[in-house]
Amino acid sequence: MKNKSIHFEFNKFTKKKIQSITSIREGETKIGEKLCYKIEDSKYVIIGISEDIGPQANMGIKGSLNAFKSFLSRFLNTQSNRFLNGEEIFIAGEIKQIEAFQNIIEAKKRIEILDDFVKSIAEPIIKSGKTLIVIGGGHNNAYPLIKASFHKSNKAIDVINLDPHADCRALEGRHSGNPFSYAKKNGFLNQYTVFGLHQQYNSESIYNYLDEKKFNYTFFEDYLDQKRNLKQDILNFVTSKKTEIALGIELDLDSIEMMPSSAFTPNGFSISEARIYLRELAKQKDILYIHLPEGSPQSEIENKIVGKTLTYLVIDFIKENLKFDNQSINV
Repeated sequence: MKNKSIHFEFNKFTKKKIQSITSIREGETKIGEKLCYKIEDSKYVIIGISEDIGPQANMGIKGSLNAFKSFLSRFLNTQSNRFLNGEEIFIAGEIKQIEAFQNIIEAKKRIEILDDFVKSIAEPIIKSGKTLIVIGGGHNNAYPLIKASFHKSNKAIDVINLDPHADCRALEGRHSGNPFSYAKKNGFLNQYTVFGLHQQYNSESIYNYLDEKKFNYTFFEDYLDQKRNLKQDILNFVTSKKTEIALGIELDLDSIEMMPSSAFTPNGFSISEARIYLRELAKQKDILYIHLPEGSPQSEIENKIVGKTLTYLVIDFIKENLKFDNQSINV
């Protein structure tokens, strides 16, 4: 089945589709063999977004439309075992762009259409109480995810982000560089926290904006100089967060060193540190969504790097969140 706009479509995943990607091996059971096929039976719902007009409208490189495909084949073929069997997971489908990037002016118009389209897919999932996991596409899609989360209870949500860029650029038309400034302007975002900003890759006007809104941020250079500790900062965030406010979790693959991404960085957090970020944040209630954008693989080796990294991140989050929930129930 396909839901279509003029420029985008949503392809629902069937059991046949998932089985066609899962490699069966005697004596083993893969996660692709154990997924649930009814959304009501799941706790976690995965959707892919295969588009790259958002990053290109922000002068980034193309390729973020490839990340979900890279993830899917690796994720489905991981082992189902005592640590994670996969029965709690439902893969809803994939949002795909139908046409290629043309120019920045047209791209900004398309992104407004994409905003509405992503929100229409995400909102019923979030309202149903499932934790939504969104993979691929540009960081522009944070805006419709925050908007969809707001509409669950008509309350602005908190968002935390691991990112070298604050993505609070001017309200100059939608693109991957301004999802959080648009979300704040429209009343959907309460508190925004971003860890690991690269000092020289954010403008003075963005720092002024973050200060004006009293948003929380740290610099990657302070972790580099060992003035800060990422795990401790995450623990401090968790303990200080107001529990009555729901949370969206963002992890921009641009933050990971040498990761094929829309704004590639040769120096950043390690994959292990990105995993720690999600593993620690998973240990709390009221998480509405996690969003893993900006992976931009454009070769077979890059597909492996991005696909396996996304697989580690998704599995880490689900495993730790399940353990947290089970501990909460048993207390």
